[in-house]
Amino acid sequence: MKKVAFICVHNSCRSQIAEALGKHLRGNEFEFYSAGTETKPQINQDAVRLMKQLYGIDMEKTQYSKLISDIPEPDIAISMGCDVGCPYIGRAFDDNWGLDDPTGKNDEEFKKTIAAIQGKILEL
Repeated sequence: MKKVAFICVHNSCRSQIAEALGKHLRGNEFEFYSAGTETKPQINQDAVRLMKQLYGIDMEKTQYSKLISDIPEPDIAISMGCDVGCPYIGRAFDDNWGLDDPTGKNDEEFKKTIAAIQGKILEL
């Protein structure tokens, strides 16, 4: 199975959502991971709350913020968006989804980001 890694700087919001949705929607086709060039002590709590509400996924039980060096070498590396500075991972990204970070924004902005990630995962 191909390994897909979703990469953000902090690995606390968009990449975590993508990992959770990837496993939920297409976990029988790909192995999904998320990572960052830095970590946060916890996953974004708005993302945790909304993923639980929308999909019944408890990201805090199955995921944590991790570095690129903590995951297997991916076959496909996807940047979630470089609005906070594009991380360097030792090679070029296969795709850049260009998603704005919803951190600090309202639930509707989070839901738009979650829907966009869902659509892109289904297109993989």
